[in-house]
Amino acid sequence: MKKLRLYVRLLRLLAVISLGTLLAAGITLLERLTRHDLMPTRQRLTRWFLARLTAALPFRLTVEGELPRQPMLWVSNHVSWTDIPLLGMLTPLSFLSKAEVRSWPVAGWLALKAGTLFIRRGSADSALLNQQLGTHLQQGRNLLIFPEGTTTDGLGLRTFHGRLLSSAIDCGVAVQPVAIRYLRNGQPCSVAPFIGDDDMLSHLLRLLSFDLAEVHIQLLRPIASAELNRNALARAAQQAIRDALFGAAEAEQPADIHGQAA
Repeated sequence: MKKLRLYVRLLRLLAVISLGTLLAAGITLLERLTRHDLMPTRQRLTRWFLARLTAALPFRLTVEGELPRQPMLWVSNHVSWTDIPLLGMLTPLSFLSKAEVRSWPVAGWLALKAGTLFIRRGSADSALLNQQLGTHLQQGRNLLIFPEGTTTDGLGLRTFHGRLLSSAIDCGVAVQPVAIRYLRNGQPCSVAPFIGDDDMLSHLLRLLSFDLAEVHIQLLRPIASAELNRNALARAAQQAIRDALFGAAEAEQPADIHGQAA
């Protein structure tokens, strides 16, 4: 029975990914024929696709809070690659992801077509990165980043990197903190985190083999970026997310957890 469930889920997921590939290919062809950047259309289709992808994953989703009405820089804690479809289905978003994702079969190409910006770990060119992020924000697009720079097991937060939030200050847009939590039987889920030596295929198969996990997403109060420097803004966003996940009494020291960015 467990194997049958896995096969059914895999077939459903493959059907969704195939549909996404066709949509991305069609948009790419249309852009070449019209010689126009169809980013708004790509983002709307990406949101539609990510909603179907999320429905194919073994999650039961709860969302609290209000979606922002103005373009903002979204910042979230980072537990797994599944954070991206779960958050991306809420509203049209662009993402900032590690460069290695670009080389993932199918998923990397789909991420590129969805408008994802890729960053190399340890890259010292902060000015260029902030220019790219600022371009997205100035064009009225929501942008999602994971300022921890890596995934964790969901039991704590790592330090938020302030340099990734400079674009919000430069563009005068607010920051939308988001807290995402995976639970199983009321306890932190040990299956959903994508950390350590995990690879995409083995993690996916493990995830699909288990019963449904609960996912709670909290859209917290936006933080105005005016009159804050990037480090103060990062600390404010980190504290808001920490309080939402663990309560205000949680110690402020970053968790010493080894993960990987997605």
